[in-house]
Amino acid sequence: MISFTETCRVSFRAIISNKMRSGLAMLGIVIGVGAVIAMLALGAGATAQIKSVMSSMGSNLLVIRPGTVTSGGIRIGAGSVPSLTLDDAKAIKAECPSVEEVLAQFNGSAQIVYGNQNWSTQVTGVTVGVFVVNDWKLTSGRPFTDQDMRSATKVAILGSTVARELFGYSDPVGEIIRIKKFPFR
Repeated sequence: MISFTETCRVSFRAIISNKMRSGLAMLGIVIGVGAVIAMLALGAGATAQIKSVMSSMGSNLLVIRPGTVTSGGIRIGAGSVPSLTLDDAKAIKAECPSVEEVLAQFNGSAQIVYGNQNWSTQVTGVTVGVFVVNDWKLTSGRPFTDQDMRSATKVAILGSTVARELFGYSDPVGEIIRIKKFPFR
């Protein structure tokens, strides 16, 4: 039987006598292990990104959209007719105890004006639930409240692009802008 020391001596001699072959084998192993580590890191990063995007939509989110309309034999896209009302949202909130929050929204586009600056953008009218449902945090200013909704206070929350285009890098909080013809704070 060959001893452990004899096996190590024979192996070392084989490595020394075949330097190029040994070097290429080591290089192949290093590249292979590095590639596996890189692929695992990319997979973990992609998984984390997907989880982040999914959690930003809400972990227990149910979306209810208005139906479609057929006019003259042509089906108009889903949500093209606002058949749901704010009363529907209030009824869901009141009659479904497992529903934590309800978000009613209406989408459109409009020109937003501040002083001599203007920007055309997507405008979304929402209820107070938007911050809970979307898990949104404001970088400055305050979220609108139920009191703002009840008194129909015209307040707006600007995205970073609109704020930068209208105000440059100055703080827009408290300023008056116009959305279409209506003033908003």
